[in-house]
Amino acid sequence: MNTSTKVRNRVIGAMAFGLLAATALSANFMIAPSKPVLAETAQQVAPQMGFADLAAKVMPAVVSVEVNLANVVDDSSDEGQDGPGAAPPNLPQDSPFRDFFNQFPQFRDQFPQAPRQPRGGIAQGSGFVISADGYAVTNNHVVGNATKVSVKFSDGQQYDAKVIGTDPKTDLALIKIEGGKDFTFVKFSQKDPRVGDWVMAVGNPFGLGGTVTSGIISARGRDIGSGPYDDFLQIDASINKGNSGGPAFNLDGDVVGINTAIYSPSGGSVGIGFAIPAATAQDVIASLKDNGKVTRGWLGVQIQPVTDDIAEGLNLTDKKGALVADVTDKSPALAAGIKTGDTIIKVGADEISDPRDLAKKVARYSPGKSVDVTIVRNGKSMVVPVELGKMPGEKQELASAETASPERGLAELGVRLAPAEDGAGVKVIDVKPGSAAEDRGIRAGDVILEVAGKEVHEPSDVKAALQAAAKSSSKQVVMLIRSGDNQRFVALPGAGKG
Repeated sequence: MNTSTKVRNRVIGAMAFGLLAATALSANFMIAPSKPVLAETAQQVAPQMGFADLAAKVMPAVVSVEVNLANVVDDSSDEGQDGPGAAPPNLPQDSPFRDFFNQFPQFRDQFPQAPRQPRGGIAQGSGFVISADGYAVTNNHVVGNATKVSVKFSDGQQYDAKVIGTDPKTDLALIKIEGGKDFTFVKFSQKDPRVGDWVMAVGNPFGLGGTVTSGIISARGRDIGSGPYDDFLQIDASINKGNSGGPAFNLDGDVVGINTAIYSPSGGSVGIGFAIPAATAQDVIASLKDNGKVTRGWLGVQIQPVTDDIAEGLNLTDKKGALVADVTDKSPALAAGIKTGDTIIKVGADEISDPRDLAKKVARYSPGKSVDVTIVRNGKSMVVPVELGKMPGEKQELASAETASPERGLAELGVRLAPAEDGAGVKVIDVKPGSAAEDRGIRAGDVILEVAGKEVHEPSDVKAALQAAAKSSSKQVVMLIRSGDNQRFVALPGAGKG
């Protein structure tokens, strides 16, 4: 294989969102520290004049974070070359088969592999001080497995630090710097950032502490699939591995975001980075400081998006909100009288746009807090007071369910039905391959619980309900279907509709 082919094969990789985790498990690439610079009075910086004044003002509050890691399974074989573990970990570095396994990773599991051994190491990230007594913010994925944490300032001063608390769901962590006092600190921005605003990132990329880059906010509200409360700022200031936990500043010198992830085919910056917004970070950090952990409010409903067809079938004016597909037993929602089929459109004074928005809004409240939840039931709006509970384990937390697309009537559905064994609903016992039902996600074993708001117990009940809906003025019929432990609504056009 010639050199150009090898290079091409190594460049072709899966595009992925990657944590900017402090990666270096061995070498330290820190550069010589700069001289200390005193913080100045906050003032607006003109970007056309450069960012030197802004950098001089905020850099004394930014730290490089060095972490001794607990023993973890080594999965770093070939990382940074052809992706993590592309070749079998026990294959010699000079083996002629390495290029084969790098090019065809699907064969990797067929190669005998030695068990990977746990090992410790050193990692690096970034952080910033938020109080004179030494509280500092970084990422959970930087210090989450730490046995020892130390920080280094731009003037070369180094201190030990302890982890006060971490929140994996938002990837935030609070640490306390020990052995010093009267630290220079920065504060979170109280203004909502706008797309197009200037930002300046400061951090410790690849161990090169005190690095400054600039750019703009490219987008807001990004969901990158890292957790249930994703609401990232997208920025184009260059951030790389080791920038994790570092701040992104506005022109006032306030923190608008905490750099957390990048989108990159190579692991290096391509100008697409993601930062946790200051508004999210403030609430989480305050909770970590007070309690050492984050406790979130819990409503106890299984929800799904409101599609155009479902909105029509439920007589909703638009498709905003979160449709309740199921209510958890012994939950605050059940105690408050929220029912399956209700659409949640407000929590307190905040409007709800979709299921993820509901999850974030509810999580902002503390357990035990009473909040008014506005719902739409049978086309009418009503307010239900709910005393929120404490978020239980991951499996019961607020989550969205998948929706299915419309279908005509029972004859075209492509299913065979039978009464459910427990008498609750009608069971789908067969789905015709390639049928509309299969396309819509209906599977053998699913149970139809309701059609057009009416409970069904026999296949004839389903057929009758569809036929009745076809004769009415409603163009859409909504079915409630249970799949395992989850429920979802499916909107179907009436049997006689074209």
